[in-house]
This record gives sequence, C-alpha cells and structure tokens, in this order.
Amino acid sequence: MNRIIFLISVMLLSFCPLASADFLDEINALTTRVRVLAGGDTGLSDSARYHELVEITYEYTMLSYPEFATYLGDPRGQDRWSDQSEEITRQREQDEKDLLAALENINREALTANERVSYDLLLDSQKRDVEGQQFPAELMPLNQMGGVQQNIAQMMTISQPKDAADYANMIARLEKVPQVVDQTIAWMRKGLQAGVTPPAITLRDVPQQIRNQLVDEPEESPMLGAFKQFSANVDSLQQKSLKQQAMKAFSDKVAPAFEKLLAFVENEYIPAARSSIAMRDLPNGEAWYSYNVKQRTTTQLTPEQIHKIGLAEVKRIRNEMDVIIKASGFKGTFEEFLKFLRTDPQFYHTSKEDLLREYRDISKRADPELMKLFGKLPRTPYGVIPIPSYAEKSQTTAYYQRGSVEAGRPGNFFANTYALDTRPRWEMEALTLHEAVPGHHLQLAIQDELEDVPWFRRIGSYTAFIEGWGLYSESLGVEMGFYTDPYSKFGQLTYEMWRAIRLVVDTGMHQFGWSRQKAIDYFMKNAGKQEHDVVVEIDRYIVWPGQALAYKIGELKIKELRAWATDELGENFDIRAFHDEVLGRGAVPLSMLEANLKAWVRDQQTHD
Repeated sequence: MNRIIFLISVMLLSFCPLASADFLDEINALTTRVRVLAGGDTGLSDSARYHELVEITYEYTMLSYPEFATYLGDPRGQDRWSDQSEEITRQREQDEKDLLAALENINREALTANERVSYDLLLDSQKRDVEGQQFPAELMPLNQMGGVQQNIAQMMTISQPKDAADYANMIARLEKVPQVVDQTIAWMRKGLQAGVTPPAITLRDVPQQIRNQLVDEPEESPMLGAFKQFSANVDSLQQKSLKQQAMKAFSDKVAPAFEKLLAFVENEYIPAARSSIAMRDLPNGEAWYSYNVKQRTTTQLTPEQIHKIGLAEVKRIRNEMDVIIKASGFKGTFEEFLKFLRTDPQFYHTSKEDLLREYRDISKRADPELMKLFGKLPRTPYGVIPIPSYAEKSQTTAYYQRGSVEAGRPGNFFANTYALDTRPRWEMEALTLHEAVPGHHLQLAIQDELEDVPWFRRIGSYTAFIEGWGLYSESLGVEMGFYTDPYSKFGQLTYEMWRAIRLVVDTGMHQFGWSRQKAIDYFMKNAGKQEHDVVVEIDRYIVWPGQALAYKIGELKIKELRAWATDELGENFDIRAFHDEVLGRGAVPLSMLEANLKAWVRDQQTHD
C-alpha cells in the first residue's frame, strides 16, 4: 500500500510560511490580485485570466508551503517550515474561497479544449477544498501514520544540498523545529477541547516514534544524514563548521522540542484522547465521512453502496482462492491453508538483506516486461530501500515516494523490514508490481514528466486513480510472467482480497458502528495476512477514514473500461495504446478517466 509522503491537493496547499516580511508581501500581492480577478471586468480575456490564475497558484504554493518547494526542487523558502498557526490557517481558508470565486468568474466556453480540461480539474479541486473547510482536520495534525515526529526527518532526508548555502538552509530549518512542534501541540490542545482527536488505541506507538528521534549522539539522527557525506562543492573547513552547527541545532533546538512533544503526547494527549474509533462519532462526523468518501473515490458512491460492493468482491475473490488452494494440492480447510501460509518457514526470509534482495530481483525482472504493455516509459529511475527504522513498527508493508526530474530525485519503493516473520515471500511479487512497476513508479514518473500541461497536472493526487492503478497493476503480473506458482498467485489474490476487505471494514467501522476487533476478525478470517499487518492496517483505516476505499473502486473502474474498450475495438484493441491513454494525462477523477477513454475509443473507431 502505498503512502505517498505528500497527499497533494492540486490547489492551494495547507499552510503559509513562518513569518517573513518579504514572503508575506509577495503572498499578499498574489492574493490581492486573485481578488481583483474575482471581482469583475479586468480587461483580460477569459483565457488570459485562467493562465494568470494558474501561475498565481504555483507562486502561492511555493511561497506558502516551502516543504513542497523542496519536494519539487524549487529553491524558495528552504530555510523555513510552513506556518501552522490558527491565524494563518484561517487566512488560507479565505484565500481558497477567493480563488474559487476567481475561477468561477471565468467563462469556461471561451477557453480552448485543452484549457477546459485543466480548468475543470482546477475548479473541481478547489470546490472540494472549500467544501472541506467545514471539517476541522487541522485539529488532528498527528497520528501513528504521520506528523511532526516523522515529517521533519523525512523532509531533511529528501533534501539534496548542493553547496554551503543549502546546508545553511537545512540548519536554519533545524533551528526552527521548536516553532513547528509548538504549533502542532497548540492544534492538538484545541482538538482535545473540541473532542476531535485520533482514537487513543491508535496512538500507542507514537511515543516510541518520538523517542526514536531522540538519539544520544546528534550525528546519528536521520535528520543529519546529509552532514555525514557532504557535496564536493563544500570545502573541508566549511564541512566541519556546518556539521558542528547542525549538531548544535539538534542538541539545543530539536531534542528539547521533541522532549516537550513526548511529554505532551504521553501525559496529556493520549490519556484524554477519545475511546471511540468511528469518524461518525466526531462532531459532524457522518457528513465528514461522506465527504472523505467522495474526495477519495472521486465518485458519488455512498458508504452503504461501497459496503455492498465490498461484500460482493470478498465473495468473488474467496471463490477464486478456493480454486487455487485445490490446485496447490493442499489438503485441509481454508483456515488451515491460511495458517500454513502464515507459519511455514519456507515463506519467510531470516535477514533484512535477503528480503530487500528479493524485492530488487523482482523489480529487475519486471522492468523488461513493461515493453509488452506500454508504448511510453519514463526516464526517471527508482530504487528499493527499507522503511526508516524510526517509523517501521507502525508503518504498512510498503509505500512509494515519488521522484522528481526537476529536483533530481529518483522514485523509491520503501519496503518494511521490521518483524521478518510477518513479511511472507508469497506477497512480494504483487507488492512490488504495485509499488514500483508497472504500478506507482511508472504512473507517477510518467505524470511528473508530462509536457505542455499546467504544473498542478504533473503533481495531481487523485487517490482513486493512483491507487486504483496500483491495484490494477498487480493483475498485470499474469501478463508479465509472474505468479507462476500457486502460493504467489494466492498472494496476488490475497492483495486483491485485502483491498476488497477495506471496502467492508472501513465503511463498517466509520458508518455502521463496527468495533475495531470485529474489523480485525473479519480481515483475519478472509485474508492470509499476518496479524501484525492486519492490526496496522485496521488502525490505518481508523485514522485515515475513506482513504483505503479508493484502491478497489479505482481498480474496478479501470478493469471495467479495459473490458469495454476491448469489446468495442475487437481485434484492433491495442493494450499498449490503452495503457498509454490511461496514464498519458496524469491522475484525474474517475469520471474524467471514463470520458477520456470513451473519446479515445471513438477516435480509434473513426480512424479504423
């Protein structure tokens, strides 16, 4: 399962920067211009206003969210973190409303066909963002899946300093960590007062995540990894001085801030966090969950409809599993076969190095098979690396972190090497195809390399499309020569079952009042996953309501469209052209994907 490090909206992102007169002046000039464009006749054409708004959204985002600028390779604001104060957050919400008004003031019909596609995406995303303002997500800035206890180290890790000035910026960020921690705690306190917190049960590993950042020797901190091996552009005297400054910043600023956070989380936050697990139990929670479902699936499906789809898919996949068990020659019940898969030593590595080596081997076997299924491949490379030790216990089995041509950063498939007896080999092929190629790396690298599209099209994050593609990619393993033994094939079905189960348990917990244990038991009964993985997954669904629904919903839509296109085009159907069309416009809502593919089929039929 993928966890992309920034779940990006294609519009104004979450926060503005820590106070800087220059930056604030530039931001104020941008927002003033947006209000002018929203207010009436400017003497500009609709197309000109649209393009100006696109440029403004980029400038606003880079100035307002410096971490995202790091991520994209933009040099601005690299000595700061985002400001998470209440004042700036409320101002950001008003800015989003002003931008929506400016977009709605554009006559769509006056735009070119290509402009309309991007305009529709921009407008739809902005409407969703403004609609979401009624739900106080800012009151829950931290959980076991992410937050300041992980994000600071992650950001310092992906930074790629090239000269002494870049290292100085990183030191400046270390020195400002206390402000980030203080603002995080302030929101969490407000959350306690409002009764808006993650469930206490899901926070149990967060104190250890914080402790993992409190190393005895500063130079052993993952935050200071860049100061172990300097760029060749930094001379030896500068290196010594910069390293000393970084270690001092860690000791004097970072460590005390994290100690403060640890004390707050252990002594104040977890003891007072809510005991219920359902999003519907939060203020306005039922509407909040419905919003999340729409946002993540990009459909109008209700939680009730999705629950029914999940039950039907679980039944279908279970029948396919029974066929595989019979073909394997195993004598015993379904439950006994699951126990065999979970416990037999032949299915487990005994060293982290061997686990990573097999993931890399699978990746290299997948690479040449792509030519059979895709006409266009990206130039961005990818690696297979372990999930950082400070986060591995509470993290999922794997996730992908997208690369960036602009930033000069490869994509990375992060594999969990914690608790090797919970990482069965029979799941590794399906997982690799999902996270690396033809899954997330292929799709996101192609998107990053798109030309002649607005900036937000290259980084757009529609979960149903991205995760639907990842799950669909697992099924392509059959055409790529994988799943040749029954255990690996059962592993692929287990992963498909896993995503079907999500439809049932996510809606079960958040809409229908299922207990956490009922969700765990349902998962364990229907899939071969280890209990540790199952518990981590269920707790993930609890703190990310609705996110896990996107995988199966997106996959079903892609498979439906492939079957339809195959039937419509018959012997003229070209799988490589179909896949290129799916990926060639970047991530889009499922309704737009369907419209794009139906137009493509009509075009194929016309030319035939």
